[in-house]
Amino acid sequence: MTIHRAHAGARHAAAFAVVLTAAVLAPLSARADDARPNSEREPAGDTIVRVTGTADNGFGIEYYDGTSEFPPTMSEAMAECSAYAARVGRARCRVEVKTWYRDLEATKHAIRYAKRR
Repeated sequence: MTIHRAHAGARHAAAFAVVLTAAVLAPLSARADDARPNSEREPAGDTIVRVTGTADNGFGIEYYDGTSEFPPTMSEAMAECSAYAARVGRARCRVEVKTWYRDLEATKHAIRYAKRR
């Protein structure tokens, strides 16, 4: 059961990385022949619009479509990594968790910066 939870955490981290990448790349992939200015385009529903909290206390992620996600705290996610039997699996899991939470913090700061401009 615990191993399944650890795999779920890794899948969750991978899914978040895909969503984060899509949210960052979506504006860059807009069609050049679209005549509407950027301010009139509707963002994709899975665009991250707000990140609250911290890695230690837990993050909250809000999307443009109104949905929210609350991943586990960093310590909870790191504890799930210990469920991997192989040392390589545990190490990979820890790196994924650290990267994921680092990127959440960076996204939080980027959104805050963009709103100030």
